[in-house]
Parts: sequence; C-alpha cells; structure tokens
Amino acid sequence: MTRVSINFNLKKDSLGQIHTLEAVTATMIMVSVIVFTVQATSLTPLTSSTANAHIEAQMQTIGQDMLNVLDHTSSAHASSLKQDIISWNGQEFSWNGTAYCSVNTKNSNLLNSSTSRILKEIAVPRGIAHNVLFIYIDRSGLPQGKAYIYNGDPSDNAVSVSRKVLLSDFDLSDPISFMANTGIPDSDPSSDFYNIVDVKLTLWRM
Repeated sequence: MTRVSINFNLKKDSLGQIHTLEAVTATMIMVSVIVFTVQATSLTPLTSSTANAHIEAQMQTIGQDMLNVLDHTSSAHASSLKQDIISWNGQEFSWNGTAYCSVNTKNSNLLNSSTSRILKEIAVPRGIAHNVLFIYIDRSGLPQGKAYIYNGDPSDNAVSVSRKVLLSDFDLSDPISFMANTGIPDSDPSSDFYNIVDVKLTLWRM
C-alpha cells in the first residue's frame, strides 16, 4: 500500500542546543508561576457549596496549567508530555507516599517522567489526589483508555482536564514494540499519522 508522506520531521539545525535550553528555561519559569499561584490561594475545603465550586475551579485551572506546561515546546522539539507518552512501557503506576511505583509487575519499578515530577511538585504537597489516563483510538476507530497513573476512584467533586497529543510514525523509534507495550496502535498505516492520545488528568481533594 502506498504511504502518503506527511512532513513531521523535526528541524535539525545548529541552534538545537539553544532551543533546548530555552525550552527548559521556559518550563521552569511556568512551573514556578504555577507554584506561586497555588501558594497564594488557599484550597482549604469549606462548607459552602459556593466555596466548594470555587475550589473545584481552582483545581481545574491548576490541572490545565500543568498540562500546558508539559505540552509546551519549541517547534523543533517534542514536548515533555509527548516524550512521556512515547517512552511509556504500558505499566500502570500509583503514588505510594514517596514515589510513583508500578502496580502490575513483581518488581516495583519507579516512574521517572516529567508528568510524575510536576504532579509530585504541585499536586502531592497540597493533598490533591490525581489520576492520569491515556485515551487513544483503536483499530476500530473507537476510543480506548489505559491508566498511566491511578490512585483510586475520584470523589464526586473531582475535576478533569485533558490535552490531545498527536503522534506520527517519525516520533516512534520502534512502532511495533510501542504498540506491543502500550496497546496504542497505528490507526492509519497508509500515512505517517500514527494516533492521537488524549491525556486526561483527574484531580480531587483527599
């Protein structure tokens, strides 16, 4: 079958290191802004339904800000969020009080990703429970989801935010192994398009 070529090639220029430094610096600045914003606003639960709605709105803003930071990138580099997806081994992780550990293997592997680090820095210290779900399109064209981080069933006052990440064939060094590990298939083998992953972040007060 003839493959339709779609140009997803990343730029490889002599300024690559400068772009990388700029991206890292920008990410650090945005994380600092999120930390400052959260510290400046109390998330202490109140009895008023209006206050609870305000807390939920704050958590939704925090969640969306975290996804925006993770998916921020210069045009020449994949975002941290995309890197977390393409480097995922398909395992499910859970916060054990000190680290994110795999829950479906005999050996307790630790999750060391940009997503886990920002959640550990922003959500964990403030008592915000969280789940991360990767939703993708299966070969039948239907959405399927797999847990990346799972910390139990959300409360009735949970909020959810999401961010869609486009994957192309050029993003994956070994598409066959990636599909075997994660279950995320090549939804269009006739083109360079691989799949779209909707990263769903759910937050709630513990």
